[in-house]
Amino acid sequence: MPLRVPGRLFTALATGGGGADALRLLARAEHSRRLACALAVTRAAGEAGGEVADAAAGAWELLAAAHRADPAAVAGVLSHPSAGTALTGLLARLDRFVEGGTGVACAPPVHWFSALAAAAAVRAGVPATVRWPMTTDQVFLPSLGGARFPGARPGDLAEVVVDGGGAARIGVAGLGSPPVEVPQVPSGPSGRWRAAHRLVVPDTGAPLLLDDADPLRFPGVPERPLGLTPGDLHWWEATAREAGRLLRDQHPGTYAELVAGPRTLVPVDRPGSFSGSSAEAFGAMALSRPRSARGLALSMAHEMQHGKFSAVLHLFDLFEPDGEELYYAPWRPDPRPLLGLFHGAYAHLGVAEFWNRRRDVEQEPGELALAEARFARWRTGAREATEVLLASGRLTALGQHFAQTMLGALDALCRLPVPAEARRRGMALAAEHRAAWVRRNGVPEAQLI
Repeated sequence: MPLRVPGRLFTALATGGGGADALRLLARAEHSRRLACALAVTRAAGEAGGEVADAAAGAWELLAAAHRADPAAVAGVLSHPSAGTALTGLLARLDRFVEGGTGVACAPPVHWFSALAAAAAVRAGVPATVRWPMTTDQVFLPSLGGARFPGARPGDLAEVVVDGGGAARIGVAGLGSPPVEVPQVPSGPSGRWRAAHRLVVPDTGAPLLLDDADPLRFPGVPERPLGLTPGDLHWWEATAREAGRLLRDQHPGTYAELVAGPRTLVPVDRPGSFSGSSAEAFGAMALSRPRSARGLALSMAHEMQHGKFSAVLHLFDLFEPDGEELYYAPWRPDPRPLLGLFHGAYAHLGVAEFWNRRRDVEQEPGELALAEARFARWRTGAREATEVLLASGRLTALGQHFAQTMLGALDALCRLPVPAEARRRGMALAAEHRAAWVRRNGVPEAQLI
């Protein structure tokens, strides 16, 4: 069935919000996209032929059987962030092979597609035996978890068995190591089992997860876990609980979007307050260890904006592609293409809203002054970038409407009074960033777009 976005939700998204209804709609759209990717993988593998075609066809048939038994189970697997990473990455490699541009003699393996199908069978309780060639010593089921099998080598067969009663186990065919039972509620480490940790489970029942187990948990991170200590995990749990309370009590709109569906945090070993999102891993965000609950709350608010915008771009063409222009972005050290500028402007509209709300709740004078200055900086920066977008000549009619709605929301923020000292401080930070950008990139101020 066609997916229709009501005008009120589209406009609400363009103002930087949208609420739980918009998040649930975008999640349905992303699930539909994953189904399309799974079918495209099956067809591309069929064109590649041989064992790859047979493995993909078997995975598709098992997905179909699981869907007939329990559609929600399949949705839970395909909607998991790592399913997007697996399917789009595999589809890109298969397409390159079919087009003859890879320079290799054989098609890429489709073991992650087989693993997705096996996870769907486990969650739906569909009897099945699924095997695929291993590339590491780990057998992993996306959205569920997995285990390592010391002694297993590339080429050995991973084996997932779901019996008639719905019980499941994973192992390696022919390896002396015994199989591992799949827990009824896979969460965190349990014996040899490894899975994402449940940090917070709000009233909606959709958990906030910390995933350091899934090899495809986020594009670009190492397959091996970061290696969280019990102390690290306790820090994440305590900070996430406090951040959740902060958002619930002081940022209800952001909180409603956070708990509208499962959300996955991926810890990364990066200095400072790093956070990132991926268009193909909807619902996941990569984060360095948060310094405070407020910092975690801000990072989640920021990355949820990116996630929403990526999902909107999967549905609508907001600008004409293939332009070569690069632009100044008040939040980046490097020149950005139009896509990056649009993404950043939308995300920083949310950041400005966050700091505006902090102005109402901060009690300590120093923290209040910080909130005022950051609000002044980011409302202005996001507005300037949005004006550049509107003047670029590359927005579609729908993109013009979206950006114009953003500008209206930012104009409303810019009309709010801010103490003179905070405004001066915010503008000084903006000017300092701009001057440093000019020095770094060698672009004269007069030519800055």
